[in-house]
Amino acid sequence: MDDHETIPYVIGPDGEKMTCADLPPAAIRRWVPRRKAKVVAAVEGGLISREEACKRYEISDEEFECWKSGLSEHGLRGLRVTKISQRRGTSE
Repeated sequence: MDDHETIPYVIGPDGEKMTCADLPPAAIRRWVPRRKAKVVAAVEGGLISREEACKRYEISDEEFECWKSGLSEHGLRGLRVTKISQRRGTSE
């Protein structure tokens, strides 16, 4: 049995029940804060594994960690690209 069968839903960033069907599509190219927050919530809640999320969305473990810490420290505002770039010490 895989994780999708053991964890039917998690609570998403909006406080609503979120299932795998609510995750952004794998081919997503435009990452807005709410989509990043959904992926973080899915991983943190056990809906999908961190490894699965990184592979599915073609992001590095470091990028996921930035999303996770940005959300934890600053909420959705912490997931804005300019905020992540500032924390990394880069500019856009």
